[in-house]
Amino acid sequence: MAPRQAADTISEQPRTPLDATEAQYALLRQHIVEGRFPPGSALLETALSAEYGVSRTPMREALHRLAQDGLIERSTRGFRVRVRTPEEIVDIYDARTSLESTAAGLAAVRHTEFDLARLTHLLDERRNASDPKTFGKLNNTWHDALRTAAHNATIMDLLARLDTLLAIYRSGRTQNADDPSVDHHEAVLTAIRDRDAETAQNAMRDHLRFMRDRRIANLLAEDR
Repeated sequence: MAPRQAADTISEQPRTPLDATEAQYALLRQHIVEGRFPPGSALLETALSAEYGVSRTPMREALHRLAQDGLIERSTRGFRVRVRTPEEIVDIYDARTSLESTAAGLAAVRHTEFDLARLTHLLDERRNASDPKTFGKLNNTWHDALRTAAHNATIMDLLARLDTLLAIYRSGRTQNADDPSVDHHEAVLTAIRDRDAETAQNAMRDHLRFMRDRRIANLLAEDR
């Protein structure tokens, strides 16, 4: 059989149950992270199967995987999206602070000229932004670039998981124009530019502790 014919034959093969489970898991995970199902939302296998137009088997497997990820938990009626407590947020930030401060130190040593140019450009973009609704996304993009500059795939993977765990708690408050994150990022970037690993680590550690405290304060304020 010619290569093109073989490729066509493979592409026409029906999706296996494993493929269906993987696709449903990815889609449902995306919708939870994006906030389509807010914290505390009930996730019922039968109802979700009907809503997404899939059989119950891939939906059941997807829900079990999401529970293993820590995004959802068992409830009396099936599953529900996790509701983060201040204690859990502290735990997640403790892990994030350790990993991302290490990433900042590595970035100071391992960054390329392209890494430095990208971090500088993204910081300028954030500093010049005027719409508070964009501040969070721009800040996150800068953090992603810093992690890339560390050139450590394991740290990147672990931090991505922590990002997901934090994402299901979304404060309804937007960041203010005087958000100090820009100055915090500038301090980290200056240390990276100077190849000062210790200062980069300390600056990132201080920044993330500030962000942790603000996130918890917002959570407590919204629960009143």
